[in-house]
Amino acid sequence: MAFRNRINLTIPSWQKTRYLKKTGFLNQCALPNADRHYMYVRSLKPKLIESIHLIKRQEKEEEEPAKGKEKVWIEAYGCSASMADSEMITGLLKNAGYEIASSRKEGSLNLIVTCSVKDTTEHKMVHRIKQLSKTGKPLVIAGCLPKADRAMVESLSPMASLMGPHSIDRSADVVGSAFSGNRLLALEDSRVAKVNIPRVRINPVVSIVEIASGCMSECTFCQTKLAKGWLYSYRIGDIARQVRDDVSAGCKEVWLTSTDSGCYGRDMGTNLAELLRACAGIDGDFKIRVGMLNPQYMPDMIGEIADVYARNDRLFRFIHMPVQSGSERILRKMKRGHTAQVFSEAVKTLRAKMPDFTISTDIIVGFPNETEEDFQRTLDLLNETQPDVVNISRYSARPGTESARMKNRVSSQVAKERSARLTKLVRDIAKKRNASWKGWQGEIVIDELGKVAQGRNYAYKSVVLADKPDNFKLGEKIRVEVYDFSSFSLKARAIL
Repeated sequence: MAFRNRINLTIPSWQKTRYLKKTGFLNQCALPNADRHYMYVRSLKPKLIESIHLIKRQEKEEEEPAKGKEKVWIEAYGCSASMADSEMITGLLKNAGYEIASSRKEGSLNLIVTCSVKDTTEHKMVHRIKQLSKTGKPLVIAGCLPKADRAMVESLSPMASLMGPHSIDRSADVVGSAFSGNRLLALEDSRVAKVNIPRVRINPVVSIVEIASGCMSECTFCQTKLAKGWLYSYRIGDIARQVRDDVSAGCKEVWLTSTDSGCYGRDMGTNLAELLRACAGIDGDFKIRVGMLNPQYMPDMIGEIADVYARNDRLFRFIHMPVQSGSERILRKMKRGHTAQVFSEAVKTLRAKMPDFTISTDIIVGFPNETEEDFQRTLDLLNETQPDVVNISRYSARPGTESARMKNRVSSQVAKERSARLTKLVRDIAKKRNASWKGWQGEIVIDELGKVAQGRNYAYKSVVLADKPDNFKLGEKIRVEVYDFSSFSLKARAIL
């Protein structure tokens, strides 16, 4: 039942009891009488009805269910793993008989898939959860946030159902309970491999395949570990079957994703290189993008990884390898498990075999105790390794993490100034790297159509076309010539 405005506190107890039965709170709250139930509901601060007399009118509305009552609106935020979760949740709900709404207004239940990686991302989701809670519709909050910080999520929306990243196989149960007015918590750590599950793809030509959940690291700043736990790798055969099915369905790009792809298979006697060989051997017209992998696993397999890339045209010549800092002292405080030199050697090995190999990395600016000397070491490392893409984050303390308890915080003003200096450097490096592609001719796959058509070349460089987007189709292969560039993309025209 929708809540509107505010309850009149002068209402007699028998009317309060009737109201509470209608809302379901009488069955859900262990309080001894209607007055206390009523005050509890009021303390939750949702938008409540102005007068208890509206109940009769709403009873009549409930007797005649609105058209499209079983439609679910789904929205997702964060990394590719969150996007994959939303695709699987959508597929499972469709298989269970629910309709997926094409807009929030059309849906009669809201489901949001959340991410807990960054403070800025969380702020956006907190705002969004508050907005969705005010609609009066049942709400399901899924993804990492309810698992990593349940208390915070429940303070935002006490009656929302919660579903963790390891419980998406219970999507239909959670949504069904929410439609019935019952709150369900599905936050257990199941060992269900999230492959070969029904899904509805966000982009019909991009397959997002999760290869593992959790990781083997204990980074002091990471809240994702609190949500996803320790490494659980999925079997190579199951992953390959998912890739084969998605390619048969028309996918041109396959994104292999996980919390940390670098440690894939180490819990079951295999490794990432073996998985890549298996997936690259599948018949079809497609390319594979490998998701984020930490440098700490590079020393014992970088040679093998570089060899797999060099021998297989199906692999985008691209790696996302977050170094986070160039300072050994800060890396130890982060408990990263690697040195700056490990990152540098991995980059050298890859580019020795493939000079045009695209390196993407992450840097955290303003980690507790970071000095100007520490920051300068980060600048020096980037100048040495020349990464094509650098994702910069100003440090934010994530609840429940070890670094949140650290002293000697870097002031926001200093962190902002360092971030600006770093941004200038990485844009200069990126522009220099992209300049080498001017005049290049070759194939790209169109993977995004909007105001402009965009695609990716074999090094996973973003190529923006000057031609009208109406001239192309998603998944289409075209030949282009690069005529210009920026720090962020290559600019090209289609050629015959």
